[in-house]
Amino acid sequence: MKDKKRLYPDSRVELTSFAEKYYDIYLDIASFGLYKPFIKKVVKSLNIQPEDKIIDFGCGTGRNACLMAKYLNSKGKIIGIDISEIMHKQFEKKCKKFPYINFFKERIDQPFNLNEKFDKVFMSFVFHGFPHKVRKIILQNAVNHLKKGGSLNILDYSEFDIQSIPFLHRFVFNLVEGKCKYAYDFIKKEWKKWDYYIQLLLKT
Repeated sequence: MKDKKRLYPDSRVELTSFAEKYYDIYLDIASFGLYKPFIKKVVKSLNIQPEDKIIDFGCGTGRNACLMAKYLNSKGKIIGIDISEIMHKQFEKKCKKFPYINFFKERIDQPFNLNEKFDKVFMSFVFHGFPHKVRKIILQNAVNHLKKGGSLNILDYSEFDIQSIPFLHRFVFNLVEGKCKYAYDFIKKEWKKWDYYIQLLLKT
């Protein structure tokens, strides 16, 4: 299976075709089976309302979208955004029983406009995989698609010292992120300051 040209060669967010095809299995193995119950707990904490409209940046296989859909009624809506054809096929297969879930092929790292506002924007372990200047574009795209009073939900790494964390955590991080230089840059950022930046965006 021939791999497409990568937009960001130093990132692990852009996966090989093989990794995309078996992405959920890979995550489960790399996390020693802990990812599935973890993401269920995260989705529950989003406080999703039955009629919420949600946009999922970097939606991947649709696993998270399907979990969120269980909290919605027929007036709710989820749009998954990704650029991978392989992920698109998996997304459609996983989410076919939910008529209010749709997939859009779109780059989140460039300005785009769906001409619609959402109650929630969700990103799961996507944000860290981009150059820092591109993260600002992604944040702006998220804010532009939020309703007034909507919530921006970013599930990702926090700031930490890779050398001081327990061996198992360090092993998993290195296994998953490998040579992704953006991930190692990400964990060094002072995200409390970025929280202030995000709040400014949300108010504009």
